Amino acid sequence: MKRRSVLGVAAPLVLAAATRAARAAPPATLATNTDHGFNSAGAFEIVAEFDDPGPSGVALTPGGRLFVGFPRHAVNHKGATLAELKDGTLHPYPDAATSLPSDRRPADRLVSVHGMTTDSRGRLWMIDDGKLAGLPLQPGAAKIVGIDPATDRIFASIVLTAPTLRPESHMNDLRVDLTHGAQGTVFVTDSSFGSTPALVVVDIATGRQRRVLAHHPSTQVEAGFMAVVEGRPLAFDPKHPAFVSGGADGVTLSPDSALLYYCPLTSRRLYGIPTAILADFTKTDEDLAQAVRDLGEKGVADGLATDPQGRIYTTNFEHDAIFRRNTDGTFDTIVRDPRVLSPDGIFVFGPHVYCTLGQWNRLAGFNGGHDLRAPPYYLIRCPIDAAVPVSSQPA
Repeated sequence: MKRRSVLGVAAPLVLAAATRAARAAPPATLATNTDHGFNSAGAFEIVAEFDDPGPSGVALTPGGRLFVGFPRHAVNHKGATLAELKDGTLHPYPDAATSLPSDRRPADRLVSVHGMTTDSRGRLWMIDDGKLAGLPLQPGAAKIVGIDPATDRIFASIVLTAPTLRPESHMNDLRVDLTHGAQGTVFVTDSSFGSTPALVVVDIATGRQRRVLAHHPSTQVEAGFMAVVEGRPLAFDPKHPAFVSGGADGVTLSPDSALLYYCPLTSRRLYGIPTAILADFTKTDEDLAQAVRDLGEKGVADGLATDPQGRIYTTNFEHDAIFRRNTDGTFDTIVRDPRVLSPDGIFVFGPHVYCTLGQWNRLAGFNGGHDLRAPPYYLIRCPIDAAVPVSSQPA
């Protein structure tokens, strides 16, 4: 797999009021009719460039090992679906037999790794959405997988089954909470390739699983939604999709794992729910619905991530940007640049936030059968506490 190298995660988070205002940019110092939002803002480094396939999930272990996922649900590529990036090279992980295409049963290999994360013990977790482009889901393909970087061995593989798994499921992203359940609980967003999104809750010790909030507004696409992508106003049409869309997608935990934050992809709202309630299999969907809190606007977000201070980072494919929601409900721009195209997987590590740029909105399925993607695809990182200059000079 080709790669060109450019460079050789607190306090509990309180649910902020939905009416908090975003932080305004400083006033311009030069009288001009220039649109000051046109210029780039913030700094980023290109960690890696990928010729093909496009990256999605990204995660780093406490020791700094960096892993990238390359799903196959959009393009059924022949490369590794999970790889470790080290010494300027992508290495299939945990080994070639598991990560590369093969004749092994879907349950015994990685099929299409999408969302990725680490738990509070530093172990790597991923959602294998199990989907190959143009093919139906196979039994055993969609699963939650845990790998211990200390041994490079799979220690958990929980196959998702009906009725938790639906034929049109798109198991998108996940977070792992080790504070509930004998061995922890996994929360998964099913954004759905159809019109049936939901949250999925899985007990690690027993594999017990269920589908929740499948009809709640917090997991659903917004009717009449319109996105502006690369300057084009695009209305959501489930029968003729023109941009990346879906229900429950982005997900992240508060630093103490007490709260789960999540959002539909085709929406600008952010939602939160206590994990103690969500992880309790005795609670009904009505109980869960009463516990959901609408936390207000956050823009169009694909990936979500949290830093140790409880601040939430959101990707935004309308503005080629990464924003940060502060604990008081205000927002900052971390980076905005035309090269930050279709920001997807996001992960906070030390003083940086890492993000993959897969150019998903340029896929043929959204552009009349024409694949408009232009490799390389990027993995970038941005400093999370650097001042973001707002240019007042003409472009």
